[in-house]
Amino acid sequence: MSRIFTVAALLTTCVLATAAPAQQRATVKVAVVPSIPSASTYLALDKGYFSNAGLDVTIERIDSLSKAVAFLATGQMQVGQGGISAGFFNAVAEGLPLTMTLEAGSTPLYHQILLRNDLKDKIKTPADLKGRTVGISSPGSAAVYEIGMVLDSVGLKLKDIDIKYIGYTQMGPALANGALDAAVQVAPFGDIAIEQKMAVGWIDPEDHIKQLPLTNVFYIANSDWIQQSPDVARKFFVALARAGRDYCQAYHHGPNRGEFVDLMIKNKIVSDRALLERMDWQARDPNGTVNLASVTSMQDFYKQEKIIDKTAPTGRLVDASFAEAAANELGKFELINKDSKLKGCR
Repeated sequence: MSRIFTVAALLTTCVLATAAPAQQRATVKVAVVPSIPSASTYLALDKGYFSNAGLDVTIERIDSLSKAVAFLATGQMQVGQGGISAGFFNAVAEGLPLTMTLEAGSTPLYHQILLRNDLKDKIKTPADLKGRTVGISSPGSAAVYEIGMVLDSVGLKLKDIDIKYIGYTQMGPALANGALDAAVQVAPFGDIAIEQKMAVGWIDPEDHIKQLPLTNVFYIANSDWIQQSPDVARKFFVALARAGRDYCQAYHHGPNRGEFVDLMIKNKIVSDRALLERMDWQARDPNGTVNLASVTSMQDFYKQEKIIDKTAPTGRLVDASFAEAAANELGKFELINKDSKLKGCR
């Protein structure tokens, strides 16, 4: 009798186990602008940081973060990574459910203003830019803020220069053929233009910006999603911060530098391996902490220049809880290559 009961109990257990649904993994869709800072997002996917946190993450490539705002605001995607733009400030001021969650790129940015070769002895100070044609990546981009701060240092405004919006890959040729006098460039395109003698390097915009560290690459997220799935959001951003710390080790030429170079080649972020190995990468905060003063300064500038109509409270622009969670869960960041003299990413 006891044998029959035992067999029956085992059969019942097997039936229940078969009938019980497997625990569903949370899904997160993230839009990424391919750039050197975005390598950490791909790393979090490749190294299983998302998977280990119980997340199924899909990465989609976009040209600019502004293009993802509509998808994020409507919940079709949950997170976007890329350079900040005036469109984000406009969206938050209009009440759309968006917020910054982690920074992914900050001082030193290794941006530079390039000059036409024949102007290297004629343009010596920011005041000499007056009336000149300057290439900027896109309207309302962080580059607009950077050139604005350079001009402000000598009492000039955006209206005092002739801005031409042009893609980074086209700036070098435009400088070489005389279509531009100057351009605000980012790595690696600035390095390539100089190496190919299409232009000469001039100044670093950060030398003229008061609110440093300047944060210009962020993760932004749908704030309704954060409110509805706080645990999922926390796990997701802590996983990103963990990958961000790996990035910082590679930034300081730690033992994983080659791994990041391989990752960028694999994901077609940059194709020139030798250039990636030797160039300076953009820094970031190891916990993803956003510099609120930098964000506020940027928003105020856009409003002053009438690029945006109204401003939003800082509390709505930034959710600092995820950087705090990363700091608590990951502990103190320790640099492996202690001989590195590079600033940032510490």
